[in-house]
Amino acid sequence: MLRNFKLIIEYDGTNYCGWQRQPNDPTVQQTIEGALQTMTRRKITLTGAGRTDAGVHALGQTANFTCDTTLEPDAFHKGLNSLLPGDIVIHQCSEVDLSFHARFKARSKMYRYRIHNGPLPAAIGRQYEWWIRTPLDVHAMRSGANYLTGRKDFKAFEGTGSPRAHTIRTVTHAAVHCESKERIIFEIEADGFLRYMVRNMMGTLVAVGNGTLAPEEIVSILDSGERHRAGITAPAQGLCLIKIDY
Repeated sequence: MLRNFKLIIEYDGTNYCGWQRQPNDPTVQQTIEGALQTMTRRKITLTGAGRTDAGVHALGQTANFTCDTTLEPDAFHKGLNSLLPGDIVIHQCSEVDLSFHARFKARSKMYRYRIHNGPLPAAIGRQYEWWIRTPLDVHAMRSGANYLTGRKDFKAFEGTGSPRAHTIRTVTHAAVHCESKERIIFEIEADGFLRYMVRNMMGTLVAVGNGTLAPEEIVSILDSGERHRAGITAPAQGLCLIKIDY
């Protein structure tokens, strides 16, 4: 009997060329699929809720797969964690209705971006943050983030090669805060994201923080729909997919 299984996955994206399967490069999806094939002796396709880019991490990626098997969720949970490398961990495995689809049933996704803003880089943890030496105005960045909420056309923050039919998204939460004296956190939640959207937003907020842009200029950037008017694309390693809500 065909059954549907849902996974909650944490991974360090440093050594992977993103989530999505690629012909010649290691990815998170194909690594987990390989472990599933070892367990079931069948080729299985894993569907992820979000296609994280190369070097991007996840604390709460959601994925599902269907399989005609007698194995129970607990067996998959333990078996996958015994087969997978240490930089991928399955937190949960549960059986769900066959109608569940990790990507199409998702209502919202939350990402977090981490900046180390100080005179010296960190030796430990540097693969999870963007080091910026120049002092940033967090208050200005916080003001700029407020202009990102709501249902808007985010074409100005879209990377090239985005496969989306349209560029309108609803951002329900966008906030900047200080985790510590030298750590700045940007959190954003929306019903969906364009390619590089969060990283392009982060680059723009950094431009606000260093005085290159005024916070209110984000409004005209959004209205223009022109990518070149926004900030640079922030490095991948500072970004983490936190959770998917259904």
